[in-house]
Amino acid sequence: MMESTTMKVYGNTKHQLDKFREYKNESYDEVIKKLIYIAKNARKQPELSRDAVESIEKARKRIKSGKFVTEEEAEKRLGF
Repeated sequence: MMESTTMKVYGNTKHQLDKFREYKNESYDEVIKKLIYIAKNARKQPELSRDAVESIEKARKRIKSGKFVTEEEAEKRLGF
């Protein structure tokens, strides 16, 4: 089991983190890891980082329009 900790963030910071969520139940840990990944790679591979940000934006639009597969639907399709 991984160790966890509590972090205090301002309401505005939480609101900004919420904007980076790709799906409703995405944890803040996942969001923060995604942001760290983008930040680390921005210096090394700026084009890759731009692609990651664009992919996130496209995913948000797709999700908001209802064009996504739930975890349950994916499991059924894959026969789990």
